[in-house]
Amino acid sequence: MDLFKSLIIILLSSVLVNNYVLSRFLGICPFLGVSKKLDQATGMGVAVTAVILLATAVTWPIQKFILDALNLGYMQTVVFILVIASLVQMLELLLKKFSPSLHKGLGVYLPLITTNCAVLGVTINNINDGFTFLESMVNTLGVGLGFLLAMVLFSGLRSRIDETNIPKPFRGLASTLIAASFLSLAFMGFAGIVENIFA
Repeated sequence: MDLFKSLIIILLSSVLVNNYVLSRFLGICPFLGVSKKLDQATGMGVAVTAVILLATAVTWPIQKFILDALNLGYMQTVVFILVIASLVQMLELLLKKFSPSLHKGLGVYLPLITTNCAVLGVTINNINDGFTFLESMVNTLGVGLGFLLAMVLFSGLRSRIDETNIPKPFRGLASTLIAASFLSLAFMGFAGIVENIFA
């Protein structure tokens, strides 16, 4: 039961409290760039979730059984980037074949998943935080769900902003950044709640 509690705490913490976009400010490029339309925001959120889950499933064993075993820890970043780039290329080919509309909608942002610091950040942080493989996968799932949640919520905010007559100085990027900061502040309200659920 203690394992179940700790996994639930890890999952909820990574979705709400330690949201990579809204609390750690990783993955801001697709957050701002692909959040204008709900379908594109959802597609990007699902794509990033799939990539980080696959990346964690591949990089954690590589780190533990190859890099650490051979004392090649200094190669971590290079190896992880190569793994992530390969996974993104495979995902791009699959989307191009099975969902051309989503592939076209994501456009240039799909290859940018390779350089999305949230993807690299979660794989490295799982190692640095000393998570087991199961804890790493649960944390990564939470990060992906948190990214998806942030994308969908921000997409809704942006659609409301576009329908509103706001003062000229605040139109465009200014209103987008202000809305993102308010969303980030709203997520700060979750701090301390998750730990107290099982207290």
